[in-house]
Amino acid sequence: MIKFLHAADLHLDAPFSALGREQAVLRRREQREALHRLVEICNAERCDLLLLSGDVLDSGSPWQETVDCLRECFAACRAEVFLAPGNHDPFVPGCPYDTAEWPDHVHIFTRNRIDAVPLPDLGCVVYGAAFAAMTCPALLEGFRAEDPSLFRLMVLHGELKSHSDYCPISEQQIAASGLDYLALGHVHGFGGVRKAGRTTYAWPGCLMGRGFDETGEKGFLLGTLDETGCRAAFVPLRGRKYEILRVQAGDDAAAAVEAALPEAAERDIYRIVLEGEAEPVDVQALQRRFAPRFFGLTVLDQTVPKRELWAAASEDTLRGLFLRELKQRFDAAEDEEDRRKLAMAARFGLAAMEGRDCL
Repeated sequence: MIKFLHAADLHLDAPFSALGREQAVLRRREQREALHRLVEICNAERCDLLLLSGDVLDSGSPWQETVDCLRECFAACRAEVFLAPGNHDPFVPGCPYDTAEWPDHVHIFTRNRIDAVPLPDLGCVVYGAAFAAMTCPALLEGFRAEDPSLFRLMVLHGELKSHSDYCPISEQQIAASGLDYLALGHVHGFGGVRKAGRTTYAWPGCLMGRGFDETGEKGFLLGTLDETGCRAAFVPLRGRKYEILRVQAGDDAAAAVEAALPEAAERDIYRIVLEGEAEPVDVQALQRRFAPRFFGLTVLDQTVPKRELWAAASEDTLRGLFLRELKQRFDAAEDEEDRRKLAMAARFGLAAMEGRDCL
């Protein structure tokens, strides 16, 4: 049996430009700490392979302490390490993957064609390739792993698209590859463990969120491979999260936010979006009041002015006709539930007519 840990898109030394300078420095330090935890988990789980599917570094010019951290972590890892450089950290002459000295059990792919590293003691072969620039052709096209006596894995950075500058991959190519497991990177959200033909494949997503397009829990995959097949499961890695919280502001935005706040969010980075019909909102006051409860906070006001629901019913317009019809039904309704539904229908209809979100 082969046991593996699959991670991707660590983006070490990302700028975190939306945060303040001290917070950005702290976040980059936390990225390096996450790498240490990843290796500790790999050792604790007694994994045979650590598969890193590209964009381990955010650029080809990381801080030296980050390169040193990478070497230190790889040296401490008791698994065989495989790294396929991606579009953010391509293998080019003079890059850290080229100039630094790496332990013998670290295998960094260096060409934008698929190479193989046999591991006879483990009964497997690991394939992989590198981006040699910020773009890459379709490397999996026409590939097939032929040796059925070995477990066959591959580490690759790419995306499931018919046309892309970033190593486009198709399910047909995956199914024809003859691989047991395809460890992919580039997609920053975990999309589940999938199958194409007999091949299991997955993107674990990025290891740590860096913005509000990377919300929620982030982590890696732990998997096993034996004669009965491949199994892999997502494992969250504890750390700060980016979250978006949408709040109906109503008559008292501060009270609405207070009621909506989750517990134990002080480590995280939040964007609170105020929505719906509301009294005027003092965004700066809300920011000052709630910012101390988070590592980072942004408050956005997307409310619309509050108004009397039936105010336009007397208009000689389509809107007025719509409201008059609903108001007659509202006044004639026999119970509160019917009136609630009619009021909701009026609000949704008005919002649709005015091109607003129907919330």
